[in-house]
Amino acid sequence: MKISLAVKDLSHGYGRISVLNAISFSVQEGEFFIIIGPNGSGKTTLAKTISGSLRPQRGQMEILGRPIRSYSGKELARSIAVVPQTPPVDVPFTVAEVVLMGRSPHLSLLAIEKRKDLELAERAMSFTNVQHLSERRFEQLSTGERQQVSITRAICQQPRIIVLDEPTAPLDLAHQIHVMDLLERLRKEEKITIIMVSHDLNLAAMYADRLLLLKGGSVVSLGKPEEVLTFQTLEQAYDCVLLVDENPVKKVPRVTLVPNSIMQTGFRSLTRK
Repeated sequence: MKISLAVKDLSHGYGRISVLNAISFSVQEGEFFIIIGPNGSGKTTLAKTISGSLRPQRGQMEILGRPIRSYSGKELARSIAVVPQTPPVDVPFTVAEVVLMGRSPHLSLLAIEKRKDLELAERAMSFTNVQHLSERRFEQLSTGERQQVSITRAICQQPRIIVLDEPTAPLDLAHQIHVMDLLERLRKEEKITIIMVSHDLNLAAMYADRLLLLKGGSVVSLGKPEEVLTFQTLEQAYDCVLLVDENPVKKVPRVTLVPNSIMQTGFRSLTRK
C-alpha cells in the first residue's frame, strides 16, 4: 500500500506556546483517517500544516513521497484540497462557478476553462448530487448545502488527498450522515485519501479506518477505532467519565458522556469492567 502522507517528529508553536510536539504518523493511500482530541489539542494546527497553509517549524513531512517543501503552491493544490469547517457565506457566485474554481490549480494565469474543465465540474456536481443547485448563488444556500458544494469544489480539483476541518460540526444529523457517506464514497470509488478533524467520536468510530487521538499537542493513541476508543484512553485525553460499549448498528465502539449529576461509585466501577 502506498503512503499518501508521512509525518516525522513534526512540531509547531505560536511564540512560546508549543502546539504540536514531535508528532509522527503516516496515512495510507485511500484511507479514511480521522484526527480527534479535546479543544486545544492541536488538531486544527495539524490539519493546516498537512494542507500546507502552515509551515512546520521542526520535523519532516512528505506528501505522496515528496517533501512538502519541494512543492510549489500550485503543485500542492493539485495534490491536496482543503474543506474548511465553515465555508464563507458572502460568495457572490453561483454554485457552478464555485465548483469550477476547483480547476484553478490546473490552469495557467488568466486562462479560460476548457471543455474538459466544464465536464469535470459537471461530473463532480453529479457525484455529490448538487446539480439542481448549479444556478443558485452560493450565499443563498443553507449551511448543509454550502458544505456539500465545498466538497464538490474539492472533488473538481482532482486531488489525491482531501483535508477537512470538522466538516460536520455546523450540520444537523441528516446532513452529517450525508457528508460522511459522501466522503466514504470518495474513498472507495475515487481512491481519494480522506484526512479529517472531528469532535464527534461516534461518527469517527463509524467511518474511520484509523484514528489519531491528540492531547496537548502530543499523540495519545493511534490505531483502529476499537484500539483508540477505550474508556481508559478517552478518560486520559478528555478528563471526564465516559461509557464505552458496542454500537448496535456496527461493531465499533460507542461513546456516551456521563453527566456529573448521575456519576456514582457504582456506575464508575461498571465502566471499568
